Amino acid sequence: MTQNNSGHPIEILLVEDNPGDVDLAREALSDSKVSNELHVAFDGVDAMNFLRRLGKYKDVPRPDLILLDLNLPKKDGREVLSDIKSDPDLMRIPVVVLTTSREEEDVIRSYNLHANCFITKPIDFHQFIKVVKAIEEFWLTIVKLPPKGVKK
Repeated sequence: MTQNNSGHPIEILLVEDNPGDVDLAREALSDSKVSNELHVAFDGVDAMNFLRRLGKYKDVPRPDLILLDLNLPKKDGREVLSDIKSDPDLMRIPVVVLTTSREEEDVIRSYNLHANCFITKPIDFHQFIKVVKAIEEFWLTIVKLPPKGVKK
């Protein structure tokens, strides 16, 4: 496994309420070429608490990448995306919308809210693994992620 340019693992926040999809993502990322730490928030409120380091999340690392489902309990993924992209401390963290929705309205709204990309989750197990590996390949090995803590 290689590490990113800073020598630290890539921190990934997966915001997903389906435990099966969490397990699949964890499995797909476990044999990654790039050292990564996967953190999971099971609803939108938890996700924002994690990102803002509130309560039990006060000592968590800032994510380098967020994988966000849209259909979440407590706080919808669209609201989470809006909160992230309107917060000067969080707005540069890339957000990959990874959802079951195929609705054109969700695609348009996600990009209007400044999602970095929109991917419809495949239902097939092998295809899902393939998609997560493609996300990993692109976002963790090809893309240069923004440095942490820079506010310009």
